[in-house]
Parts: sequence; C-alpha cells; structure tokens
Amino acid sequence: MRRWESSATTTTSASGTTPKKETALQDDDKSGHISTGENESILFFDNLLPLKLMPLMLWRPWFTRRDLADVQKRFESYSKGLLDPVALVKRAIPENLPITITKIVPRLKDGGAFVKFTYPPDVSLSEIEGKVATALEEKPIKPWFNPFLGIKAGLVRGRPWLEDLYRFPKSRIRVEYVATNDSGSPPELSQETLYSIFRRYGKIADIATQPSDSKVLPKYAHVDFVLVRDAIMATNCMHGYVLHESGSKLATKLRLSYEQRIKPHHIWDWITSHPRIVIPIVAAFLAAFTVVVFDPIREFFVRAHVQHVFELTDSRLYKWFKRQTNDFLAFRKRKGEQAGLNALVTHRKDLIESVQNVLMESTATFVVIHGPRGSGKRELVVDQVLEGRKNVLVVDCKPVMDARGEAGTIKKLAAQVGYRPIFSWANNVSSMVDLAIQSTTGVKASFSENLESQVVKILQTTAAALRDVSLAEKKKIDPNETLSEDAFLEAHPERRAVVVVNNFLHKSDDKSLIYEKIADWAAALVQSNVAHVVFLTNDTSYSKSLSKSLPDRVFHQVTLGDLSPEAAKLFVTSQLELEDESKQKKGDKRQKRQKCDNGGKHDSHEVEETPVIERQNREDLRELDECIQTLGGRLTDLQVLTRRLRVGQSPKKAVGEIVEQSSAEILRMFLLAKNAGASDRKWSTQQAWYLVKELAQNETLKYNEVVLTDTFASSTTPGADGESALEALSDAELITVKSVHGRPQTVRAGKPVYQTAFSRLLKDPVVKAKMDLALLKELASVEAKSIEKAETELNILGNLPTKPYQTNERIHYLLTKLEGSQKKIMAYEEEMVGLKKVLSQNA
Repeated sequence: MRRWESSATTTTSASGTTPKKETALQDDDKSGHISTGENESILFFDNLLPLKLMPLMLWRPWFTRRDLADVQKRFESYSKGLLDPVALVKRAIPENLPITITKIVPRLKDGGAFVKFTYPPDVSLSEIEGKVATALEEKPIKPWFNPFLGIKAGLVRGRPWLEDLYRFPKSRIRVEYVATNDSGSPPELSQETLYSIFRRYGKIADIATQPSDSKVLPKYAHVDFVLVRDAIMATNCMHGYVLHESGSKLATKLRLSYEQRIKPHHIWDWITSHPRIVIPIVAAFLAAFTVVVFDPIREFFVRAHVQHVFELTDSRLYKWFKRQTNDFLAFRKRKGEQAGLNALVTHRKDLIESVQNVLMESTATFVVIHGPRGSGKRELVVDQVLEGRKNVLVVDCKPVMDARGEAGTIKKLAAQVGYRPIFSWANNVSSMVDLAIQSTTGVKASFSENLESQVVKILQTTAAALRDVSLAEKKKIDPNETLSEDAFLEAHPERRAVVVVNNFLHKSDDKSLIYEKIADWAAALVQSNVAHVVFLTNDTSYSKSLSKSLPDRVFHQVTLGDLSPEAAKLFVTSQLELEDESKQKKGDKRQKRQKCDNGGKHDSHEVEETPVIERQNREDLRELDECIQTLGGRLTDLQVLTRRLRVGQSPKKAVGEIVEQSSAEILRMFLLAKNAGASDRKWSTQQAWYLVKELAQNETLKYNEVVLTDTFASSTTPGADGESALEALSDAELITVKSVHGRPQTVRAGKPVYQTAFSRLLKDPVVKAKMDLALLKELASVEAKSIEKAETELNILGNLPTKPYQTNERIHYLLTKLEGSQKKIMAYEEEMVGLKKVLSQNA
C-alpha cells in the first residue's frame, strides 16, 4: 500500500488501449485540486482501503509525493487479487463503458481513490454513473477488510480538494455556503435542499442548520450520516459544488469538511472544570479504597508470616515425613553445630532462663540483648530462648538499612514483616503525578506518600496483625468471654507474640527516622500488652534511642561477653569429637570391608591406625589449651578455628593464620590513610595507631586518660575530637569501651584476637616506624601551631605603645610555653630521624 501515496497518470482505456506514462499530479493545480477539461470528469471509488489503519500509515516516512509508475503497471496487468486496491478499481469499472482513464489519484485518509477519465460527447455523465452503480449492485465487490459493505462509486460533481492535513473522516459533515464571487453573501440552503443533495450518498441521521442569531461567517449547516463511508462519498463528490437555487440570482458554492460530533458530557465537564474540588475527593477515595481492600489482605499476610502458616517445615506432613525418614535422610542440623550450641547453652544457661522468665511476666518494657558482633545474640534468643515458641516475628534491620532509595527501604521493611502486596514503584509514579497536577492546577494532590508515612503504615498494619495473633486463643481459654481483650492480654503474657528486632542501630547515622519509628512502634506494642519486644544490638548508645520511646521504664538489659576459656574449649572440642566419631565409623566400615576382602585376616596397619589418631588428638588438645588463650572466646572466631581444624590444620597454625588475617584487617581498615571511606570516618590514623600501640603493651586503658592525650585532645583531623573518635572506633570494633554506672571507664581491644594482632603489628619494624613517624609529625604540627599562637600574642603585646608591668607574667608564660613546645619539636624531629633510617633500611 505504500505505492498509493500520490497520484499516477496513465492513458489506459477500459478496453485495453496502449498506455501513456506521465508524472504524478502533472495536470493538477498548485492548490491541490484536480482540474478537468472538456469531456473530462472524475469518479470516486470508496471502500478500497481500511480507515482504521490510515492514521498510522500517513505518519510513515515513505508516504511522500513521488512518481508512481508502478500503479500504472498494476493497472495494466489486471489480476483478480483481493488485496490489491488497483485491481479492485479495474474490476469495478465495466469493460463496455466508453471511457478512457487518464489518471488515478489515491486518497489514503478516505480509503478510496479518484479516477479521472474522458468520455465521448454523445454520452452523458449520469449514464456513466448509472452504469457503474448498476454493475456494482449486480456484482458487488467486497474488499478483504470489510466483507459486509461493497465498493461504492459516485460521480464527482464538485471540485475535490487533495489536502494532506491530519484530518480524518467523521460521520458529521460541515457544509459551508461560499459565494462564487464578491458580489454578495450567498443564500442559505434549506433542510429540504440539503436532503435532496446528500441523500443519494447514504442514510442521513440529522440535518442541523445554523442558529438564526449566530453571527459566524460563512454560514453553515451540519449533515450527520449514519455511516462514515457515506460521509466520505458525499464529501469527495460534492466539495466545491456550485448550486443555483431557484428564486435567487446568486450562486452558492458548497465547501465541505469533516467535523467531530460533540456529545454532551455534563458530569465530565464539571469534573474537569473543578480540579480544586475533585482532586482531593479522588485522593480521599483512593485512600479509603486502599484501606478497605488492601489492608485486610496485608494483615492476613502479616499474620501468616508471624504464625508461619506457609512454611513447609512447620506443617504436619513435613514433620511426619521427617520422623519416618530420620534414619537415612539429613533433615536435621549437623550434629557438630548442634553440639556447639549445646555447649553455648550450658555456658549461658542463666542468661537464657532470665530472658525466658521476663517473657512470662507482664512487664511493659523492652528486653535488650547487647553484645559485640559475633557474640551469638541471635542464636541465644531465636534458637534457645524462643525455641518451640509460636508467634515469633524477627525484624532484621540490616537489609532495611542497606537498601538503596526509599522504594528499596520500603520493600525490604515490608519483606521483614510479611507485608504484601507492596507497590514500591507506585510511589515514584504518584510523585510525578503530584508534580504535574501541582504545576498545572496549583493544588497539591498528595497522591504520593513520603518515607515516614509509608513506614508508619506498615508498622501500624503489623501491630494490628500482632494483636489478632495474640488474641487467637482467647475463645479457647476464656469461652465465656469474661475478660475483655485488653484484660486477656494483660492476664496472659505467655500468649503474646514476641517481636525480635535484630541489628538495631545498624548504620544509625544514615536513616535515623527508621529507628525512631521502630522504637515508637515497639513501645506501643509493649504498653498495650500486644507483644513482647526484644532488641538485639551491638551499639553501646542504644539507651539514648530507646529512652525517647519509653522514658519512664527501666529496660531489662542482658550483656553478652566472650566465652570463658573453659567454655570456648568445650565449644570447639564438642564439635571435633563428633567429627572424629563420624570418621571412626567410616574407618570401621572400611575395615570390615577389607576383612571381607582378605578372608577375615587382619592387617597390621589397621591395628596401628586408631592409636595414631588418639595420640594426634591428644597433641592437638594440648595445643588447643594454649591457642584458646590467644584466640579468646569470641564465638565467630571459635567457629573459624573449628572449620580450620576440621580440614586438618593444627591449632597453632590455624590460630596463627587467624591472627595474621586480623592484623591485615586492622592495617587495611584503620591504619592505611587511603582506605575506602577514609574521608568520612571520625577518627584519624594517628589516633587508631596510638590505641594499637598502647593496647599492645597494656590490655586495659583508662578512658579519660586516653581522651586527655595530645593525639586525641589536639588532633589536626577535622571532626576527630577525642570522645567522638573513641565512639567511632568502638562502633568499628577496633576497641571496646566498658562503662560503669552509665559513664565510660576503660578501653580494651575490640576482639580478644585483636590483642594478639596489636602485638604482632607492633613487632613489625616497618609498620611501627611508619605509624610512629605519622604520629610524631602530627604531634610536631600541634606544637608548631601552639608556637604560632604564642608568637602572634607576643607580637601583639610587643607592639603596644607602652609596656605595662601587668603583661610581664603573660609574656613570661608565653615564652616558657614557646620554649617547651620548641623542645618537644626538637625531640620529635630527632626521633623522626631514627624512624626514617629504619624505613630506608627495611624493604
């Protein structure tokens, strides 16, 4: 259909005479009209192309005016193809019609074509039109896209306009009355006249004349056809038609155009014209719809998440299948891990019982489990304290705080509590809609929600679901409904759900709003007796955040430290013994198979195998006693040691590699100035090295003594003041700050293994010389600044017009301070010379 974009000129007769090629629109006027001469006329054929596809086809770049000689070729080589519009035109023209076709002008927008022809003088145009119409009635030609309506043909009585504007056919035609000259205004046509002119082209639905009081010029009337195809025929055949109405001396020229029929939409018009009223109503309706429809669904999913309804491991079928296949399928935890947990439980039995007792009491306060990373807080609470307890919700703050953007934060928080469906992407779209509405109407629609409102909404829905979970067994315990819901929750604390907030205050500087809302939500749960709340944190400043939510309550605090050497050894050996038992069983089975293969004879090597293993185990245990003292009782470090021992390493080698790895970690994270994130940290390299150096010599340092040293009190690094630096280093786990009665008292290594790592770093001459050199440079810089201030003040005092005696003591003080600072600088520089010599001599 691309070959129908403009007209093509031929001189092919219906009887098949020799054609003559011409260029497209060669005889047309520059105004876009088809001109006709003597004994020439035009026929319009409709329903050749589908109307629905024309808007898309007209925008294609290959619909431009160019020579269309291939139209002529297709017209010459007539075929009975149903998909070719040119073939449909030739089939529609009777072969015995005495006309000669001179031009074919396609009309893509109207789905038809103009056919220009010449005819003999003795043949009338009405006769030609009648023969074509009769042939199409007797043998209708129906295109492939419209099997119900056939092709129609009509004689063009006016002067068609070949415009290529972006206007498409409509069922309504606007008929304008235009004068043929400037002699005066043309007369208006009556409805009867219009009906007689246009009825031949199809059924007319209505004719509306111009109101009598209208001053719009030119005068016009509207003719509404039932079918769009009939309006197309009327427009293309009657445009430019000149009519001489009886009784009038002036002629009227008809100018036709399509017009969109305007339907009255009073309600829609009122809505679009009152955005300040409608937009808030729509926003309120959407909010109400969300609450009515989605909130019950979300509460259901939160309840299912808390009660573990959709978890396979909690189903009866799974438990039955597990019991039946327990002997040969590994559905259980590894025995080594279970044995390690049993050792951990034995060591912390008192702590577990104290937390369990709090959860059985009706105390409206928080339970806070505090301890360093790797101390086993989550294992203690989830796997031991809450073992076998139903209705437990674990909210891990780490993935929530690590999420990118508000949409990611909302998505992760919803996943932690089972809140679904969640449309995290919809808020971005709503923000764009808000911006567009506010910029156009000046009214803030408030379709989008900020992060705070969405977090509050998720937590409120979760609180409602937790209340339903805690009241789920009320009818069984209280069948007579003697207690109200609040009284039941207060009287039965064992029936309340338990909320465990893990990794509380993880990256607290990034999104403090999230922690504030979680703390307020947890306080509401505790005060309304809906659930018990347990916070797991390694941040020492947790009381500042939680006290804002519960200012009048005392928290039940449990502090987890490192395991004692005896418990740490028991933790490691309990897992290694089970590993040895499994190896021994495999060895016994292998020996039995070998006996069967040897006919029951014993092998001397087999007899020696077990004593060798026992001697090796005893030697490893003696090494383990020494290594536990070095490694300490941090649970994560003990697990690393156990994994290394399982693969065959000796305890000394395993601990040595762990210490070496820790030394490299300290050097990379705290001592190298160009490490990642060095520009944002709140401590300096010199402050970290001072602590490493001092803790390598003394296991405990006094907090206030460290703060008052020149390295912390007079640091040249911006933002690295003494107490802030110690707090930041404690959060980064280089050190641990111990408090007494709420105030910091002592400073220790962040991990037990760090104590040994500090000593190893101090024994490295290159690291020690490099770090001491940086420390001395900063101290010298501090003293140089002190000298500069003293010199500035002495200069001011020396420039006074008179030298009062009252300044003598101040001048003496400044000179003494200047002398002391200069002596320190000289001592520092002398020491720096030796350090530079060490660096130059060592690679």
